[in-house]
Amino acid sequence: MKRRYTVEGVVQGVGFRWFVRRHATRLGLAGWVRNTDDGAVEAEAVGSADRLAEFEVELRRGPAYASVTNLRVVEVPDEAGSSGSFEIV
Repeated sequence: MKRRYTVEGVVQGVGFRWFVRRHATRLGLAGWVRNTDDGAVEAEAVGSADRLAEFEVELRRGPAYASVTNLRVVEVPDEAGSSGSFEIV
């Protein structure tokens, strides 16, 4: 299962990408995370439904200095070719 996330609020300049990578790695998810030009953080993760649900809880919480105001989640086709790691891009 693959999902794309857009996290809005105070999410840049607060260690959000590193927070996301740490929790994705802990949960055994593959994918990536990046800042967007509009001030949001975007991530894509591949894993089981249970692990992705745990991941979403962490995205809504964020690190200490973040303030998440909105989380958009979209299911995307899970095509072969995932590297198995979770990267900051």
